[in-house]
Amino acid sequence: MNAIDVWAQITTERMARRPWLETLLRWTNRAAGDLPSVESTLRAMDAAGVDIALLSAWHGPEGSLISNEEVAGYIGVAPARFRGLATVDLDRPMEAVREIRRWVDRKSFVGVRVVPWLWGLPPNDRRYYPVYAACIDAGVPFCTQIGHTGPLRRSETGRLIPYLEDVMLEFPELVVVGGHVGFPWLDELVTMTVKFPNFHVDTSAYALRRLPPAFVQWMKGIGQSRVMFGTNWPMLSPQKCLEGLGELGLSPEQRDAFLQGNARRVFAL
Repeated sequence: MNAIDVWAQITTERMARRPWLETLLRWTNRAAGDLPSVESTLRAMDAAGVDIALLSAWHGPEGSLISNEEVAGYIGVAPARFRGLATVDLDRPMEAVREIRRWVDRKSFVGVRVVPWLWGLPPNDRRYYPVYAACIDAGVPFCTQIGHTGPLRRSETGRLIPYLEDVMLEFPELVVVGGHVGFPWLDELVTMTVKFPNFHVDTSAYALRRLPPAFVQWMKGIGQSRVMFGTNWPMLSPQKCLEGLGELGLSPEQRDAFLQGNARRVFAL
């Protein structure tokens, strides 16, 4: 398969116990104590033909949920299979910049992820702006979440226009990867793709057979060079997410770009 999963995490207990994860755990029939490990993650990747997973660190207003140090430890166990996406504390802008400079080397750590619903701050909030500048300096993508929010938080921060549009107008050099498809704002997704050549999207949190028809149409059109495979592991397994791949009607070239080619280019893998 030779796939690359651009959104995964090895969830810690302190993250799994957060009350806002309750809905995701219920939807996926998982318990808060059902934690993944490096070994279980690699087994799930092998079962689906995933060569590389980008493991996200997480930080929110409540503090560290998955630290950059923890992600670095996971990468150290299987450096050929894992890369990292660093996290930052938006409330400490200069510390955030220093964290990016410390961890993001384009070898082990290949990007930065901040999830707006976790902070309750849309991406055009001033607290993100030092992070965007640091990503541009480091030559790596800024990874975020777009569309509705599965956890028990407001979805408005995942709306693309005006929030993410403002960012890309003010930081035209910034490469953005929006996770989780962007539903229900798929018209805005198309507009953003046409307008901004540095805007990309991943299919994390969706089994491919459940993708909205309008998104599949976008994948086969203007989105074919912008879309990447993702899972949101451990909430969904790679094998589960790949269900329905053959029914999407992708050409061999589109399928290869979706599964690995676009990710290799955008993250310089």
